[in-house]
Amino acid sequence: MSTIDQPLATIATMSPPADKAQMGTDAAPRRRGIAFWVVRYLPAEIAGTAAMVVGGLLATLWTDAAALIAVAALFGEIIGFYAVLAVTIYIEQAPVSTTWRRAVGRTAVLLVAEFGAAELLDTFLVRPAALVLGVWLLPDPLWGMLAGKVAADIVFYAVAAGAFTLTAKTGLRDGRRPTSLQAVVT
Repeated sequence: MSTIDQPLATIATMSPPADKAQMGTDAAPRRRGIAFWVVRYLPAEIAGTAAMVVGGLLATLWTDAAALIAVAALFGEIIGFYAVLAVTIYIEQAPVSTTWRRAVGRTAVLLVAEFGAAELLDTFLVRPAALVLGVWLLPDPLWGMLAGKVAADIVFYAVAAGAFTLTAKTGLRDGRRPTSLQAVVT
């Protein structure tokens, strides 16, 4: 608890309560339900899917090659998806960061921590194969891209959700544990 006479720097450096009983009802639950994951990832999914469709369909104006259509769709999805997530994570990190630079640094670290492994596996193996297979098997490229996307998303979110949970449990998300990039950013 702080008082009016207590300096702001002292309030900012106070350690968090040691247990949930001291924290009251504001403590985040240990297990997250489906609603949490939908709210967290759905806006990025919508933007990524829209960008995937636009990229893939634009590619069909120049080629009929399934691999090139899939690559254009893949790049479109990556750009749309991470643009939304970068903003989302920045908004989460701004309150626990002392400066906007630190929030940007924390955002970059958390994007890599949450999505790095999932993205490597997804970008270089799972998603290209699923998109090519979808476009090749289904006569309409749009439905092929969507079918491939859904198949790849299942693998991606299994890995990403696990990484999110790990970053939350280690304190990386809420500022309890310093990131190696924080020393460089400040």
